[in-house]
Amino acid sequence: MPVFAFLMALIYLDSYKLTRLQHVLRTILLGGIIATICMILNRLLLDHLSIPPDSLSRYVAPVVEETAKAVYLIYMIKRSRLGFLVDSAIHGFAIGAGFAFVENSYYLYYIESSNILLWIFRGFGTAIMHGSTMVIFGVVSKSMTDRSRGGLIAVFLPGIIMAMLIHSLYNHFIFSPLISTLMLVIFLPVLTILIFVQSEKATRNWLGVGMDVDIDLLEMINSGRISETPVGTYLESLKTRFPGPVVADMLCMLRLHLELAMRAKGILLMRQTGFEIQPDPEIPAKFDELRYLEKSIGKVGKMTISPFLSTSSRDLWQIYMLKS
Repeated sequence: MPVFAFLMALIYLDSYKLTRLQHVLRTILLGGIIATICMILNRLLLDHLSIPPDSLSRYVAPVVEETAKAVYLIYMIKRSRLGFLVDSAIHGFAIGAGFAFVENSYYLYYIESSNILLWIFRGFGTAIMHGSTMVIFGVVSKSMTDRSRGGLIAVFLPGIIMAMLIHSLYNHFIFSPLISTLMLVIFLPVLTILIFVQSEKATRNWLGVGMDVDIDLLEMINSGRISETPVGTYLESLKTRFPGPVVADMLCMLRLHLELAMRAKGILLMRQTGFEIQPDPEIPAKFDELRYLEKSIGKVGKMTISPFLSTSSRDLWQIYMLKS
């Protein structure tokens, strides 16, 4: 219960309300399913490979479990479902909490002990550990994804190695269960506070700079003065390579991207001030138009104007947010 309470506190502390409760509940459920799969895999490894239980706990289980937990976060990051570090931290802790809930329920059923201290430190410590490793993996991986255009392994390998090492060290029982639990209880809140402070700062900077740039460029397009900008000069040069209607569709696509980006940033600003945002009935039509324009200009045309489209992971996330 303290672990789930901490998770709810993370959602409440998110001033921009980036993560919906139903999405977090889905992640918790997935964490429980992953725990069930991992327990079956660990049992098979124990029975068929004759691995000593201590070796399984210290070296094999951390690799199996952390990899399995990380798969969903990798999917979320690669699909631009996580826009900021806070999202990664919340979903990472949620998948760890769901995993720990099922694992602790299993041990509660099979371990015959009424010692409440055993369950406080074994259950609470393990739950904090599972949540902590995924917070670290999610934050490290999201940060590297934002900064790098490397491949899958290059981006996600550091985070997963850190998660496996922490898990393995915890299972070595270098310290007593009491000390291990206290260290995690102190470490995780400090880490989370740092993440929230950094993410809030990055979000404010992104909103401020991004909004100013979007407004200026959209004003140029709507006023017909786009030709005075480097974007207009570039589009004008494309007339020698693309038919006139295709170039016009490129400009329309750029304008539509700017409108959607500004609307998403406006929603975040409204959420920060406590306003409840109602769904905009015009949004589906704009996405229909966006799909039509993408089909009209083709893959080559979209690649040609990609330098001016909002295509960073955060910008792609805001498009996803509007869709959902």
